[in-house]
Amino acid sequence: MLSLVVFLPLFAAVVLAAFPKIPDRTARWAWVAVTAIEAALVGVMWFGYRTPAAGQLGYEEQVEWIPNVGSSYHVGVDGLSLPLLALTVVVFLACAVYALKEDQRPRIQAALFLFLQTSCLGLFAAQDLILFFLFFDLSIVGMYFVIAGWGHGNAARSALKFFLYTFLGSLALLLGFIGLYLYAEPHTFDMVELAASAPLDGNPVAGGWVLGAILLGLAIKTPTFPFHTWLPPAHTDAPAIGSAVLAGILLKMGTYGFVRIAMPMLPEAWRAWSWLIIAIGIISVLYGALVALAQTDLKRMIAYTSVNHMGYVVLAVGAAGVAGSESAREVAVTGALTQMVSHGLITAALFLLAGVLQDRAGTYDMGSYGGLAGQAPKFAALFAVGAFASLGLPGFSGFIAEFQIFAGSIGTVPATALALPGILITAALFLLALQRLLTGSAGKKTNAVTDLTTRELLSVGPLLLLALLIGVFPRPLLDLIEPAASTVVVLLGR
Repeated sequence: MLSLVVFLPLFAAVVLAAFPKIPDRTARWAWVAVTAIEAALVGVMWFGYRTPAAGQLGYEEQVEWIPNVGSSYHVGVDGLSLPLLALTVVVFLACAVYALKEDQRPRIQAALFLFLQTSCLGLFAAQDLILFFLFFDLSIVGMYFVIAGWGHGNAARSALKFFLYTFLGSLALLLGFIGLYLYAEPHTFDMVELAASAPLDGNPVAGGWVLGAILLGLAIKTPTFPFHTWLPPAHTDAPAIGSAVLAGILLKMGTYGFVRIAMPMLPEAWRAWSWLIIAIGIISVLYGALVALAQTDLKRMIAYTSVNHMGYVVLAVGAAGVAGSESAREVAVTGALTQMVSHGLITAALFLLAGVLQDRAGTYDMGSYGGLAGQAPKFAALFAVGAFASLGLPGFSGFIAEFQIFAGSIGTVPATALALPGILITAALFLLALQRLLTGSAGKKTNAVTDLTTRELLSVGPLLLLALLIGVFPRPLLDLIEPAASTVVVLLGR
């Protein structure tokens, strides 16, 4: 079933691309149908999943692929990857529904997003480093064409900057993967075997270089400070659904790589670098929040909050590498994984809502609006919910994630409390955005903003509803994540 989930969107993309006479309306609804089927299949996988023994996988499939270099088609899921598979299908379904109105090459757009969906699902399911790298690079190609083909403003320039930055990161990642392969005995790219053997333990110099290459590639993708500069222009000029996928899914490829590859395969090097990783996390949290506070462009503001929120993840995984209470370190890693899911849901919803303003009035400038609570009450209600969810208000998934991150991190490294002001600054910037957009006198673009349509409600509403459900009933998600987080901490502590 796992291979079907990964490659069904690609098959649909090929069909849509190969038959140009498919009507636009049919292409749009085909995209919705395929993503809905994908969501149903992942739901079946979720409810049928049984936590395997430590180091084992669920729904595992392995076929010989490039045997002379120890690489195979090896896919499988556990508590690290299954939540991100679910997040992927949910966000892509929301984007498919949102794009039902698209009139700019909708058939090609649907095919491209279905291709991008396969690259995302394939990466989270991959258990071979070459397979991981293949899907990692395909996601870069797919997002480049999304920004360049359907963006606005300086879309071509922003797409090129995104591609060059992240492709440079992928080259560094490949160097790190080759290093792992060369030091493994026998040589292999199999991720399960590499995590079990930790081939560079006892070789701190080589381990440091290999970890440095892998961290560079993943940090650019995340992105963390100071590798974040491609992110704001890419988001500002991307279409709404492109920003939703970029922030909701593609950024998680970097943080997922930390817990799937860097931590279990290079535990000794990770422990040696943990204080640097913590420092980068703290800087990303505070810098992202402060720069977001200074923005007047709504989309740029949301983009910088992604630097802030991904900084929490980096902070938590760094703290997990410091010697201390094992239970506190497990809580930190659990919080990091929960934050990936939470941020994906909430930020995707916020970017889709920002897209509504662009569609109606042609600008993201918050100073051009005001009084939207009276003009567009449904929009105002959902934006307020998204803002409160993003700032970590209790009752939403963000609170569950951030509470665990700080409880685990401070329990291990008290100095991580330096990042706590980031929560306060994030609250301030979202409250300021609410005031600028929803209250006060009408701006020059307010009258152009009509309220959300049924299509827009059905795309944004479920994302925020899931964030609320996780905040109130987190146990189903935590039951999946906690055993996997415990395994990561055990592997890291060898």
